[in-house]
Parts: sequence; structure tokens; C-alpha cells
Amino acid sequence: MKLLKRGWLLWLLKLNVVLGSLWMLLSFTKTSWNPTFSLSYSRLEYTDLDGDPEKMCDCSGILQGEREALEQAKLLNIIKTFKDSTRIPDEYYINATKDCRKFQLSRKYLTFPLSQEEEDFPLAYSIVVHHKVQNFEQLLRAIYAPQNIYCVHVDKKSDISVFSAIMGITSCFPNVFMVSKPVSVVYAAWPRVQADLNCMADLYNASTTWKYFINLCGQDFPLKTNLEIVRMLRSLRGGNSLESEQMPERKKRRVTNAHQIVDGKIQAVGKVKDPPPFNLPILSGNAYIVVNRGYVRSVLEDNRIQTLIEWAKDTWSPDEFLWATIQRIPGVPGSTWPHPKYDTSDMHAAARLVKWQGQEGVNGSLNVAYPECQGNHVRSICVYGAGDLQWLLKQHHLFANKFDTETDPIAVYCLEKFLREKTLAELQWMYFFMDVTDN
Repeated sequence: MKLLKRGWLLWLLKLNVVLGSLWMLLSFTKTSWNPTFSLSYSRLEYTDLDGDPEKMCDCSGILQGEREALEQAKLLNIIKTFKDSTRIPDEYYINATKDCRKFQLSRKYLTFPLSQEEEDFPLAYSIVVHHKVQNFEQLLRAIYAPQNIYCVHVDKKSDISVFSAIMGITSCFPNVFMVSKPVSVVYAAWPRVQADLNCMADLYNASTTWKYFINLCGQDFPLKTNLEIVRMLRSLRGGNSLESEQMPERKKRRVTNAHQIVDGKIQAVGKVKDPPPFNLPILSGNAYIVVNRGYVRSVLEDNRIQTLIEWAKDTWSPDEFLWATIQRIPGVPGSTWPHPKYDTSDMHAAARLVKWQGQEGVNGSLNVAYPECQGNHVRSICVYGAGDLQWLLKQHHLFANKFDTETDPIAVYCLEKFLREKTLAELQWMYFFMDVTDN
């Protein structure tokens, strides 16, 4: 539904009633207008008045790589009182979402399409979460747009406070919902794929308008604004963007030996698997993808893929080969040919940027893939620190993994603040240009 016509936007802008006032007007359509609310962009900006880390750190300096700002951020992150002051407990979300309008306003969600271009190109997101509600909510806030649609899968093993908090958050938005069939996720086992499959099906059936599917986890964060994401996806011209390359020898045991879940963990059962169906070449990739609606339809309906899915259920870490393999099946919308010349590494795919510990090194060295992690490592993956932001924002990827507000709240906050400022700058420039061209 068209929330605002272009002519109305231009008229309002010419009267200096900018984005903040529009947002407030939309938020109060069912009540009388309250003139005490300031008609300005400040309603959407993140400032130190929000109680965020900005009042104690220098985000601008951090993003420019200034040593003093980075050293200050490192110092703050080891001060317990600072880290405690930045944490938002699950109970906050449980209580705050009892008044959804107030929650949306206080958390400064963008509750209407910011451009016709974005409104005409809705996206579908799957977000798999099992803990760290604050991480999830800041991710949702950073990617939220009313024309998009979001399916959230909360691990059935999650604490009740996590489930309740996320249930409260999703209930405050008509286009955000909990998956209809949650599963108990097991690391490196089939249920991790099933969680995304269940969200894929819900998203596909819930809306016929979205153009691309993007799957995330709760510790991802965008590197681009929604407008930038839309423009990058439009430039794919119906193609997909995900890691898909020849499988290294060291990983082939994952798909040649059968596995099963025992006591909540996956392990080999000492049995050799049958070859893949249809003599399909099994490609290597990762769990996170950017694919068009036709790809999702094929996953849900193509008999070849359904057979592959059944074959994959007793493999180790099927999320690291299933999507990559489907991407190379002839006839799948947006796919590429299985020949090695069409291989795509994670550094070339737009889907996700991850720093693997074994491929880090001194910045500038020709023998490493990327500079050293400025945060810490979890399962050989860099959990980004504030010192990683300058490098991250130079990359072409849409999202990066991992972030953790408990480890480095400054990294998340400064990135989120940068994206919000960029979004508002895009909006101001867009309507300035429209105004000039119309005159």
C-alpha cells in the first residue's frame, strides 16, 4: 500500500516539515496531533541523549581510524561500569513492547518507506537467533523498513526470557513474525538448515511481492543502508550472490560419511553415504546467502532439490554446502554453471563478510586475506571490535559477522549510528534533487 504519495512528500518538504514530522504524523494517526513534538530529523538521529555510548566515545574518529579514538574505545570496553551501562536486559524489551507505539518511537524505528525505489523493491529476511536479544534488536532496527518482511526463528532451546523478549519485539510490527515451525538448532547439523527452510516457506507464502531473500543470524550487522542494498541487488539483474566453489579435500568427509545427532551434538556413525543424487557436484559455501524469489521457489518445489535435501540430512554442516550446490544446478533462477570458472569465494560474494582467524595477518601482507581482528575470536571467527570498522566499511559486502554488544558495544553503536546518518543524508539529498529537478 502506498503510505505517502510523492506529491504529498514534496509539498510537505517544501513547508520544511521533514522526515521526523512525517514519522510522528504516521505514528499518531489514531490520536490527536501533539504540537509539542519537534518537527525535525532529531527524532530519527542517534545522539548521546539516547544514553548510548556516543557521549563517551568518538565514533567519527573511530571510523576514520584515529589512534586516540581507538585507544579510548579499547579502554572503555574493559571498564565494567561502562559495559554495564550499555547493556539492555531482556526484561526491558519484555516490558517496553507492551506499548508498541512508544517502543517504536523511543527506539527510533523508520516506520514508512523512505523512497519509491525502496518501496518498489521489498526484501525478505530470515533471522535465526538463540541468545543476545540486544544484538538481535539492534540488527532488526538497522535493517527495518515497512515494505520488507521478516521471519524470526528463535531456537527452541533458548531461555524463556529470550523467547518472551523477541516475541514482544516482533508483535510490535505487522511485517515481522515468528516462524511457524521452530526447531531445536544443533550446530553443524541439519536443524540449522531446517530453521532457514521453515522461514523461507513462511516468507514465500506470506507475501508475493518481495524480490530477494537474505538470511541472517542474530550477530550479523549490515554494512550498507537499505537503499544501498536495494541498488546492489537490482544491479544483480536477477542473479544470486553467495559463496559457491569447489570443495576442498579436507571437507569432503563431511558429505561422504553419514552423521547423526547424539545428545545434542552431531557425530559420525561409521557409515559411508551413497553418492549425491543425479550425480550433482557438491560445492562448498556457507550458511548465508542473497538469492532471488525464484531460487527460494526452487528450494521449496523443485523435485531435484527436494531429493538433494533428503540426501543432505545426515551430513556434517550441510549449511556449508547445500545453498552453494543449489546455486550451481542448471535451471535454478539466478544460478551459475557448475564449471569451476564460475566459482565464487566469500570475499567476492556480496552476502556476508567474515574474518577467519587462519586467514588474518599483518595489514598489507600479500600472504593474508585480511588484516588482523581488532576484537576477539569465537570458533576461529573474528568478533569485530571498533578498530575493524574502517576496514569493514571499505568492503562491498552487504553484511558482516560477528558482532557482540557484550564484547564491544562501541563497534555496534558506531556502525549503527553511521548507517542512520547515511540513511538520513540519502533522504535529504534525494528530495533536494527532486525539488531542484521539479523546479
